[in-house]
Amino acid sequence: MSAPEPQPRQFRPRPMRLSILTAALQELTPRARREADPDLAIEEWLQFAHEIGSPNIELSAALHPTESEVPAAALLDPVANTLDLRRPFDAQRAARVRRAMQATRVGLSDLAYFDNMLAPDAAVRQRKHALMLRVFDAAVQLGTDAVTGFVGRNPALAMDANLVMFEEVFVPLLQEAKARGLTFRVEQCPMPGWNISDSFHNNIAYAPGPWIALHRICEQHGVGEQFRIHYDPSHAILMGQDSRAVFQYLKDKGYDFLIGGFHVKGQVIDARGLAAWGYGGQTLQRGDWHGGTPSSDPAEQQNAWKKQTVFCEHELPGTARHDPLAYLQNRSVDWLDHQLAARELLRLDPEKTFLVVEHEYPRARIQDRARLGPILAGSLAFTRAIDEAAAAMYALQHEVLAAQGIPVQGTGREAFRS
Repeated sequence: MSAPEPQPRQFRPRPMRLSILTAALQELTPRARREADPDLAIEEWLQFAHEIGSPNIELSAALHPTESEVPAAALLDPVANTLDLRRPFDAQRAARVRRAMQATRVGLSDLAYFDNMLAPDAAVRQRKHALMLRVFDAAVQLGTDAVTGFVGRNPALAMDANLVMFEEVFVPLLQEAKARGLTFRVEQCPMPGWNISDSFHNNIAYAPGPWIALHRICEQHGVGEQFRIHYDPSHAILMGQDSRAVFQYLKDKGYDFLIGGFHVKGQVIDARGLAAWGYGGQTLQRGDWHGGTPSSDPAEQQNAWKKQTVFCEHELPGTARHDPLAYLQNRSVDWLDHQLAARELLRLDPEKTFLVVEHEYPRARIQDRARLGPILAGSLAFTRAIDEAAAAMYALQHEVLAAQGIPVQGTGREAFRS
């Protein structure tokens, strides 16, 4: 008796959902206009997102410049308090933002507040935690189920001691998130220039090993479901990793569920800078210390970021040259393989997963709406196209061909291959 003919499966690619972090244009609405009317900044960003072709925004919150302990001159990573929470985000404010979302047909992927939740100074830490709780409340008011941010690090403590501190001060934040029905997605940037110490890892949630250790602590306290990763491939490149290997490691360890969203931001390694300093970056004579003591000048403190910037530069998706050798050396993000590997190795639903474009390419960080608009529009279009290509390849190879017993051709990129 002959075997039954394999039944064809219909071709249905599943693209991910596109969004953009509003820190891309920090002062879209000038301070002179928004101080008296803070939510005007959100309304105008929603309109801007519509103009550049982003169907969603990741709404950025931050301490107001008058409240932050870090002077603006010392900041390299852009932050933006597009969502101004000096006063609570009440139902009236939420209704106004919802009307703007309906008018522009732009949605909300999540809220974002990137700060050090393990700050060593108790008063500073309390101020940051208080803002995070207001972000949680705003997320509920706006109907999103996720907030993205950092864990951080207490630089005065060793890493194992930071695990203890995480359990003591960060787990309560996750308990507050759980009470509100929220997930906290941790971005994994090691934040090497966050302070002028010689530490490269100033955010303890920087790689899969630490993620698993932190998640196990969360599980012990009943908040494992609240702890997820907002994966950013630029940080993997920064540390010599590649996304396929990272995803494979998570799958092998049974933690392929941990990644819940993506920042779409690349990193381009400068081979000369790498030859000079290695992956630890510039370790001395940076300009943030003088005569054996730390500089008191905030502008000079920014030189701590040379731990990163001497050997690499952030990429806005689509702005880096196509470089197959760099992909194989893990010196630039192979976006197509990144999107394929996510589908092949992670336990996620692509149609419910957000790709959030994050703009930190220094030479293209033009804070002018007319000039920046076409740049962001092009990057969003690139991100959409590359994900649609990956969705098509995955559906064709893993569903249509697989249903008919037809093998996929070739070998492809392999995790852990030297």
